[in-house]
Amino acid sequence: MATFLHWIGRTAFERRRLVLLFWVIVLAAVGAAAAHTTGGSTSSFTLPGTEAQRANDLLSEKFPAANAGGATARVVLRAPHGEKITSTGNRASVAATLKDLAASSSRVGAVSDPFTSGTVSEDGATAYTTVAYRSAAADLTDRDHERFDDALHEGRETGLTVEASGNAVATTEEGTSAEAIGFALAAVILLLTLGSWIAAGLPLLTAVIGVGISLAALTALGPVFDLNSNTSALASMLGIAVGIDYALFIVSRYRSERAAGHDAREAVGRANGTAGSAVVFAGLTVMIALVGLAVVNLPVLTAMGIAAAGAVAVAVLVAITLVPAMLGFAPERVRGRSRDRAVGPGGRAAEAPHGSHDTQAPRDSRDAKAARGSRDTQASRGSREATPFGRRWAEAVVRRPVRVLVTAVAALAVIALPATGLELGLPDDGSQPPSTTQRRAYDMLAQSFGEGFNGPLTVVVADQSAATAKKAAATMHAKIRELDDVALATPAVFNPSGDTAIISVIPDSAPSGDATKDLVTGIRSLATTTENSIGARSMVTGTTALNIDISDKFSAALMPYLLVVVGLAVLVLILVFRSLLVPLKAALGFLLSVLASLGAVVAVFQWGWLKDLFGIEQTGPIMSLMPILTVGIVFGLAMDYQVFLVTRIRESYVHSADPRQAISTGFQHSAKVITAAALIMICVFAGFIGSTESVIAALGFGLAVAVALDAFIVRMTIVPAVLALLGHRAWSLPAWIDRVLPNVDIEGEQLTKSPTADARPEPATELSTRH
Repeated sequence: MATFLHWIGRTAFERRRLVLLFWVIVLAAVGAAAAHTTGGSTSSFTLPGTEAQRANDLLSEKFPAANAGGATARVVLRAPHGEKITSTGNRASVAATLKDLAASSSRVGAVSDPFTSGTVSEDGATAYTTVAYRSAAADLTDRDHERFDDALHEGRETGLTVEASGNAVATTEEGTSAEAIGFALAAVILLLTLGSWIAAGLPLLTAVIGVGISLAALTALGPVFDLNSNTSALASMLGIAVGIDYALFIVSRYRSERAAGHDAREAVGRANGTAGSAVVFAGLTVMIALVGLAVVNLPVLTAMGIAAAGAVAVAVLVAITLVPAMLGFAPERVRGRSRDRAVGPGGRAAEAPHGSHDTQAPRDSRDAKAARGSRDTQASRGSREATPFGRRWAEAVVRRPVRVLVTAVAALAVIALPATGLELGLPDDGSQPPSTTQRRAYDMLAQSFGEGFNGPLTVVVADQSAATAKKAAATMHAKIRELDDVALATPAVFNPSGDTAIISVIPDSAPSGDATKDLVTGIRSLATTTENSIGARSMVTGTTALNIDISDKFSAALMPYLLVVVGLAVLVLILVFRSLLVPLKAALGFLLSVLASLGAVVAVFQWGWLKDLFGIEQTGPIMSLMPILTVGIVFGLAMDYQVFLVTRIRESYVHSADPRQAISTGFQHSAKVITAAALIMICVFAGFIGSTESVIAALGFGLAVAVALDAFIVRMTIVPAVLALLGHRAWSLPAWIDRVLPNVDIEGEQLTKSPTADARPEPATELSTRH
């Protein structure tokens, strides 16, 4: 692997203009395809194999007119305080608003009249109308949304309170400025780490190119594969983070190889052969974790995982081809000011000779002792300053590995405690920020019609025999009305053939309430009893039913997912590190990281701790997709740092270092760049906390916390402590496995044994920047 990537790096360096032209053509091609794409992403998703989804599929088949897939909006209108919506003046205002809504788009199919359809509250102050479109929500244009908003504004001008909810209402996009701030902070971190505008700008440029290609491809493929609206955000989040980090690792290693005396072309080759190998295997573990989301068998999750894995794959390809090519355009300037500093043995700055200070002997022994003491103190201080912080940190951990290990694990366990109270749910208008029209409409409906009105349940009764279906529907309707927490159960409505009926149930409690969940369980129990006695099948769907089904589905899929993903990744790590204990330790460290990050998410987004600090307007149950997405992504990113850190430690060990000395040396070379890479990822992920999409905001926060905990506590504290305790056993592998496994040479050992013939070492003139 190292030899192959070494050749790719040198080739890209030599043919840099051709490589750059290739990536520019790719970006232009996918950009043109995206520009000519019509339609967009969707916010809906399906749950194959669940009762709620089977009920929805049956409704689409038996009631096609009521389930055509068109967008809908529910517009709530409330009279001024103390007035009735049914008064003459307010009725005229409502009529004018309905007319404006009907004329807002040629795609509007129907607008209901609340006074004829009976959708007026008991107190007569509030009414609502349903706006049905002939097109799906993803097909509505910006012009459609603008004219819809204008109609709402005109209604407010009459004195009414007018708010709207539903999938036809445009979501306000926020958080762009926060994402830009995260990107700017990443640039600052790169500049401080590399000390050069050119070196700092290169990872940013290549990351932008990679993400641009990925997002353009997703835009072009979105209508074809019906991608969810969160897919691009996830791909962008991961593409930027890993794109910057992967380029940073290669640029940093290039500077290190130049400091070791290699010419520019050979330094690029060696950087690509060593750091590039780590990039390939780190990216591979991330992609395994993301593609493994298909185990859940949830189409939206599978699409998100594959799309994000594609973005990571592009980032890897850009890192090992475009980054070496870009280094060829500025081989000296990318080294920054450090190229002018002297280097002494071992990569430390050479000390100034002391002879010049001794031209005049001390006049007495007291002065002589004072002079020697002063020189010793200065030398000691200089030695401490010359020793990299990473090395000092590793040596401190290695001295007390048991104490450090127990403290770190205990700290992560405490942070993970809130995860025991994790509550899952699906986002609805009640989870929107209070400042949005969707949330205000939700609250107005709950106040005027009851909390359960926002989460109605739909009971579908069907049988091949129309007579059996009618008998079962009548029985279900009568028994449902007797259940607790039922505010209203409408009589059954049959399709033209009479073999399928719909019963609408309005709970007393809110959609996310425990009482509503108990009601779903009770109705499903009645359905089983009725089917056993009469024969017709009954199913329940609706927001709460979907929540229950998706929670059960995720719970059932989590363990198989972990077994598949962790198992495959452990095999990859065994291949990389030629060890059994190191991959096992990596997997256990990941579990600590992910549990702690979920605990932090629950504390902030569900319990509301420090929510004002992070700008969280609305707390509540965590989006059902979020935990398993977090597990997959955090595992991949955790393996990133595992590969980059432990590769340098193993590299030192392979070169005949003592196990503990290898830890210190590996940290000396990698701690600074891993710290910078982690801070960059934290900044990028934190930028998404401002997203209006609840799953993206929670995911951004969870990933930022997970990276911080995994990089600084697990990888840079627990890992050296465990390696110190294991000693030589950490790098042992049974002989029969060692014979079977191919040698991927991720440490570049072959490059050291057989250096390229035309690599002409230069005098060491750079202060070592090996991280």
